[in-house]
Amino acid sequence: MTMPKIVCVHSLSAEHVEQIKRVAPDYEVICGKDKAIWQEHLKDAEIMAGWNAAAKEEVFQPGSKLRWVQNWGAGVDRLPLEAFKEHGIALTTASGVHAYSISETIFAMMLSFSRKLHLSIRHQLNRKWQDVSPYGELHEKTIGIIGVGAIGEETARLAQAFRMKVLGVRRSGEPSQYVDRMYDNNGLDTVLAESDFVVVTLPLTSETRHLFGKREFGLMKPNAIFINIGRGGTTDTEALLEALRNGTIAGAGLDVFEQEPLPETSPLWSQDNVIITPHNSGSTDRYEERAMEIFLHNLKEYTAGSAPSLNRVDFSKQY
Repeated sequence: MTMPKIVCVHSLSAEHVEQIKRVAPDYEVICGKDKAIWQEHLKDAEIMAGWNAAAKEEVFQPGSKLRWVQNWGAGVDRLPLEAFKEHGIALTTASGVHAYSISETIFAMMLSFSRKLHLSIRHQLNRKWQDVSPYGELHEKTIGIIGVGAIGEETARLAQAFRMKVLGVRRSGEPSQYVDRMYDNNGLDTVLAESDFVVVTLPLTSETRHLFGKREFGLMKPNAIFINIGRGGTTDTEALLEALRNGTIAGAGLDVFEQEPLPETSPLWSQDNVIITPHNSGSTDRYEERAMEIFLHNLKEYTAGSAPSLNRVDFSKQY
């Protein structure tokens, strides 16, 4: 009898492959980054760890055995969610794996703007000794976190150490121990108006696309900093550029963009009040081990006859 298959489209350490085999001893494990390693096995895969566009051609065909995909990232806006739903394929994500690395990036950006480090670095490259005052402080400022999930919770926890006032927005409005005032979506305007730093951690859905436009930037303080580490499509780029150029807001820290890679012709590159990182805020040398913890948790449930539950995607919410 042919063994059911787990296909991982990423390279994993030998130790992690062994961990998978210990949890699922009755499965054949095919693992590797090279397409040639796993492509012929896709039609027989019952479980996939990671997703690849090449898989789409195989796993939605009649006779496919795929029942569950563990996405190796947190975002699913580029995955064919309707096809997953139509074929009854469960989808789970690595949400939460980025909480430390992304929250550190958020604070790196906030501290850079507050202490003008981004400008000093530019002067350093030109061997230019120049004061760039006035300088600010994070202490006792107000941070508004739009989308308080695992990343938002960790960001709020760190903000408390700076004695910041923490405002939060999440769909449910459910309180958090690290958030001083939590709102549901109806409180977004209030949070934008009161915050010195607006941090966006939202996924991209039909509800959040271009959520931040001219109106929203107009609600923010003129000294406010806008930071987006969620998805670029949540922000109207032209409206953001206008707000940055005319002083509606003071600056922006951007790790995500509507078009990636960010084109060389984008005016964002030349804005002194913008910090750009290449969608790497979630990168960390501990990524694989954390993603594996999530996968193994779900794999234990699946092999025990239950549906994988950790970070299960709700197709109606698109995340």
